[in-house]
Amino acid sequence: MLALRSHLAATLASRTVAPQVCSSFATGPRQNDGTFYEFRTYSLKPSKMNEFLENFKKNVHLRTAHSELIGYWSVEFGGRINKVFHIWKYDNFAHRTAVRKALTKDKEWQEQFLIPNLALIDKQESEITYLVPWCKLEKPPKEGVYELATFQMKPGGPALWGDAFKRAINAHVDRGYTRLVGVFHTEYGSLNRVHVLWWNESADSRAAGRHQSHEDPRVVAAGKLFH
Repeated sequence: MLALRSHLAATLASRTVAPQVCSSFATGPRQNDGTFYEFRTYSLKPSKMNEFLENFKKNVHLRTAHSELIGYWSVEFGGRINKVFHIWKYDNFAHRTAVRKALTKDKEWQEQFLIPNLALIDKQESEITYLVPWCKLEKPPKEGVYELATFQMKPGGPALWGDAFKRAINAHVDRGYTRLVGVFHTEYGSLNRVHVLWWNESADSRAAGRHQSHEDPRVVAAGKLFH
């Protein structure tokens, strides 16, 4: 589990379960959908973390002029630290291609943000994801604590695990201690992976709520869906 600090408004955490299957190709009907979300993760050199974040804060407007940024976080605790994580929204693949092409011609963005930051980054990862059919992206009500819970699912997609997983998600939502921001299913990158983004008022309210929710049979049943 990772906890992250939002650099547009809050704090995030992440949990990962089981091995991963990676692919550089889309598989399944979701590639015909429109809107998708790119998850980008940068692992930074420990001594350069603050420098990177300051540069981001100063120059992020140069990047958001080209496409919509959903959120940007750094790891606060859990898993590997000195990491930043961000989500970008695209209308379709043609839109993403056009944005990347425009960025190669944006000298201000390259000179003020990209080139200075390249030397600070150890590793970059990218995943293309879609919201699951029963979920809409929600905006948190205020600053708080975010958690990104990552699950490695059995192969088969939402048609196999969607209903049971939705019941487990609702078990947490129904208790009122947390708010669901979005449920994302990977299409490119690590396959059969689901990211669940939560907003919580505080880390302590999140901990108490999750302890109670794991007594709910809907949550227990969902455990059978994972590898």
